[in-house]
Amino acid sequence: MKKEITIDGTKIIDKTSLYAEINAKFMQDESWQLGESLDAFDDLLYGGFGALKENEAVDLIWTNFEENKAALGYDFTLGFYEEKLEDPEHFDAEGIQKKIELLKAGEGQTYFEIIEEIISEHDNINLIKQ
Repeated sequence: MKKEITIDGTKIIDKTSLYAEINAKFMQDESWQLGESLDAFDDLLYGGFGALKENEAVDLIWTNFEENKAALGYDFTLGFYEEKLEDPEHFDAEGIQKKIELLKAGEGQTYFEIIEEIISEHDNINLIKQ
């Protein structure tokens, strides 16, 4: 039987609550927590730790999906990138500026669209939007 994991989108209002919910559903049996990172989320979906011990088939049910998409949409993403620009020693300011320009032109991805893309790149994960 296919494993089911449900993300309770009613608990998600920002990046911190997003990763809190991801940790609650995927990392409950681990002694450590996933950091607030898109790369870490991608690594999680490859399996090997947390709820995904293997590269097993999973139905990822995401409730309150459209509301979360809006909450982590354009405004959030713009603020996310602008915050990174405040720390140019740790982030590629030129690359981030290009992402901001694309976002403002309507061509860039929002944070939530990046999450969707990451999930779609894992053939074993079937995203069910509710």
